[in-house]
Amino acid sequence: MNSTTFRMPARRCAAVTAAVALVAAPVALAGPAHATGGDAKGRAGAVVLRAGLDVSLLNKTVQVPLRASLNEVSAPASADETALSVRLDGVDQGKPFSMLRADVATARATADRDAAVGYANLARARVHIPGLPLLSLVEVEQVTSEARCAVGEKPVATSNLLGTVRILGQKVTLGAAGRTKVTVPGVGEVTLDLSRTETTSRTAAATALELKVSVNPLKLNVAEVDGAVTLVKATCETPKKAAVKPEEPKKEDPKGEPKPDVETQTGDEPNLAETGGSATTLYLAGGAAVLLGVGGGALVMTRKRARNRA
Repeated sequence: MNSTTFRMPARRCAAVTAAVALVAAPVALAGPAHATGGDAKGRAGAVVLRAGLDVSLLNKTVQVPLRASLNEVSAPASADETALSVRLDGVDQGKPFSMLRADVATARATADRDAAVGYANLARARVHIPGLPLLSLVEVEQVTSEARCAVGEKPVATSNLLGTVRILGQKVTLGAAGRTKVTVPGVGEVTLDLSRTETTSRTAAATALELKVSVNPLKLNVAEVDGAVTLVKATCETPKKAAVKPEEPKKEDPKGEPKPDVETQTGDEPNLAETGGSATTLYLAGGAAVLLGVGGGALVMTRKRARNRA
């Protein structure tokens, strides 16, 4: 009898412990949101001069490629060199010649999660090509290009030209934009594209001057020069907004088994959002009631056995 008397509280104690575990079980809440999609920065670039020319030599049947650039950068970077010298085998006995000299030659590119901007500027500059050491291919006073791509905005590309432009020594009258052809007898011709801009939904590009060259210098062992020279170009690409994805909640009972989500609400239940309660509140309240009921029953049985023993 006495052994039974002592075992009964133990079983009820186990029930109380189970109730406590039920009430204290952690309630899973939605985890913090996190960004997906990797690097969301935009892209930008700028260049003051880029040349792609093929130089044919008088005493050879080969062409010597001339690939050169000045102040070509990609974000984040900047450069401000004002001179470019090039050396070609077979041209003027391999001596270096000055391809570009300027008072100001700046290229800058920046990019972050909000915007990408490319910018290039050239002032009081002269560009030369092989075979024409004294006659400038092009002379400009000042040209600038800028491309800006900002999140939530339409990409913008602009080019501005101030002052006069000379092609092969001839002053050229230019409009706001367009194409101009300059022909010099005994030298060749140059086709000039001015202020060319391109934009898409996410990109922009601005080129102040693009020259298509076809000349026949017949000097310094150079028979012909063909190709293109680009002056003052800027590009950009709009940053991508990172997608935000919330973490999935982890719901487990004390035994490690997933608990189903219950969101059904009948007409008799109160609107928990309006009253300030939640499904978690009801769950905890029910657990607390079970705990109080079991604890109260155990107390009554203990007092009753104490009276019997007395």
